[in-house]
Amino acid sequence: MKFSEMPYERPDLDELKKSMEELIRTLEAAADFEEAMAVFMKMEKLQKNTETRRSLAKIRYDIDTRDAFYEDEMKFWNGALPELEEYNQKWISALLNSRFRPEFEKKFGRVMFLNAEITLKTFSPEIIPELQKENDLTQEYTRLIASAQIPFEGKTYTLSQLTPFKTDSDDARRQAAWMAEGAWYKEHQQKLDSIYDELVKLRHQMGCKLGLDGYTQLGYYRMQRNCYDKKDVERFRESVVKYLVPVASEVYRKQAQRLGKEYPMSFADNALAFRSGNARPAGNPDEILAQGRKFYDELSPQTSAFFRTMLEGELLDVLSTEGKAGGGYCTSLPDYEVPFIFANFNGTQHDVEVVTHEAGHAFAAWLNRERVPMETIWPSLEACEVHSMSMEFFAWPWAEGFFGKDTRKFRYTHLSDALTFIPYGTMVDHFQHVVYEKPDMTPQERHGVWKELLGIYMPWMRLDGEIPFYADGEGWQRQHHIYTRPFYYIDYCLAQTVSLQFWARIQKDPEDAWKHYMAYTSQGGSAVFTDLLKNAELTSPFEESCLKDVCSAARAWLDAYDLSGIE
Repeated sequence: MKFSEMPYERPDLDELKKSMEELIRTLEAAADFEEAMAVFMKMEKLQKNTETRRSLAKIRYDIDTRDAFYEDEMKFWNGALPELEEYNQKWISALLNSRFRPEFEKKFGRVMFLNAEITLKTFSPEIIPELQKENDLTQEYTRLIASAQIPFEGKTYTLSQLTPFKTDSDDARRQAAWMAEGAWYKEHQQKLDSIYDELVKLRHQMGCKLGLDGYTQLGYYRMQRNCYDKKDVERFRESVVKYLVPVASEVYRKQAQRLGKEYPMSFADNALAFRSGNARPAGNPDEILAQGRKFYDELSPQTSAFFRTMLEGELLDVLSTEGKAGGGYCTSLPDYEVPFIFANFNGTQHDVEVVTHEAGHAFAAWLNRERVPMETIWPSLEACEVHSMSMEFFAWPWAEGFFGKDTRKFRYTHLSDALTFIPYGTMVDHFQHVVYEKPDMTPQERHGVWKELLGIYMPWMRLDGEIPFYADGEGWQRQHHIYTRPFYYIDYCLAQTVSLQFWARIQKDPEDAWKHYMAYTSQGGSAVFTDLLKNAELTSPFEESCLKDVCSAARAWLDAYDLSGIE
C-alpha cells in the first residue's frame, strides 16, 4: 500500500485502555506458555496498530504543520501517550513477573527483559501531567522552527531553504545569510529561552518524583542505555578532546589557508570548505533519488529490493516546503512492515546524505521487519546510527553519479566532516549534562556554558560577536534534539566512531566491509550495543584505542588526498 493510501483514524482511548487491561489480566491468569504466548501476540498486534496510527499522524503533521486536522491529532497523542504508558508499564510488570518469563526469554532473548526493567524506572502515574506538558512544549518548539520566514535578497525562506546560502562561495553573500538566520533566532530568543527553561525544570521535576537526583539518570533510562553509563560517556569525551580535537583543528587550519582567512575563522567562513564552493549534488531531487536507486540496486540484492519498496510505496518525503517541520528522520509504520523517510532537501551535500543516511536506518528496519517483538526490530539509538552513518561511506564508489565534477570535493569533506562532527556532537551532550545538573541556571548562564564549551571542543570558531546568535553562545537552540530528545546526541558520536571503522575497512576490502556491515545490521535489536559490535568483530568506541586508531587512519588519508586543481 502506498503512503497516501494508508488510512488514519484516531483510536478510542478508553477502548484501547480497556483492551490493554484485559490482555494484562489474561497474561497473569495464563495456564501455560502456549496461552501466554497467544496473549503476547495479541498485545503485539495492538501495540503495532497503535504505533502505526501515531506515526501516521506525526509524519503528516510534520509534512505540513499548518494542517489543522493533524495538529489536533498531535495534541491528542501528546495527551494520550502518557496515559497509555501507565498501561504499558502494567504490561511490562506482568511480563517481568510472569512464571513463563524463562520461556519468553529463551524465545526472544534477554534484551527485551533488560529493556523492560529499564522502562519501569522511567514512569509513574504521578508524572503523567509533566509528560503531557513536555509533549506540548516540544511540539511548540517544532512549530516555532517550522514557522520561520526569513527575508533574504528580496525573497522569503524557511530555515531549511536558507541553508544553501550559508555555504555560498561569495563571502559577503554567505555572511549575509548567516546574519539573516541569526537575526531570526534573536528575534525569537525570548520564546526559545522560555520553552527550554520550562522543559528543563519539568524534566528535573519528573526525575525527582521518580526518586532520582534529577533528570540525568532518568534521561539515560529513557534513552535505554543498557550497556554503558555516564562514566563511560565521560571517558569518551576525554578521548575526543585528546585525539579528535587536534585532528579537527588541523582540518580547519588547512581550510583557512585555502580560503585565505585567518585561523580561527568565523562561523560563516568555517562553513565554506573550498574557495570555489562546497560540493553540490549534480542533479535535481528526482535525479538524486534515481542515483540512489542505482546505488542500492548495485550494492546488494537486499538493498535493491528495499529501496524499490521505498520508492514504489511513496515512503520518502524529502522536498523542503513551506510549513514543513525542520530536520529529518526515519520512522516505522509497523502494520505495513515498512519504514518512512522524512527530510528537507536544500540543494547541498546534505541531500545525498539523506538518501544514504536516512535510508541506512530504513534498510536496517526493513531487513529486520519481521522480528518479534516489534521493539527488537531496532536496537538502541546509538546502535541505529551505525546503520546510517556507515551506509554513507558505502556509497563512495557511486559518488560521481551523485556529485559529478564535485566528487573529489565530496569525498574529502565527507570524511573531514565526519571527524569534525564528533567534537560538536560531544559538546552537545556535555552541555546537556551541565544543564540538567544545574536546572536553575538562567538562560544567560546556559548560553555562557555553551560559549565556554565551544572553546574546548571547537577552538576553530571565532567568538567575536560578529554573527548574532551564534557568536553569542546561543547556537545550541537550533539543535532540535536538545529540546525534543535530551541526551540523544552522544549516540551520533559513538556511531560515527564506529562508522569510521567501516570506512577504514572499505579502503582495504569493500566486500569484506559489507559482510561485517550485514553481520552487524542483521542482528536488529537482538543484543545490546557493545555485543552487536563484538558479534560483528568491531571495536567499542568506549575503548580508547578505537578513537585513536580511526583518527590516525583518517588523518593519514586526508593528508595524502590529492586536492590539486581544486580552488
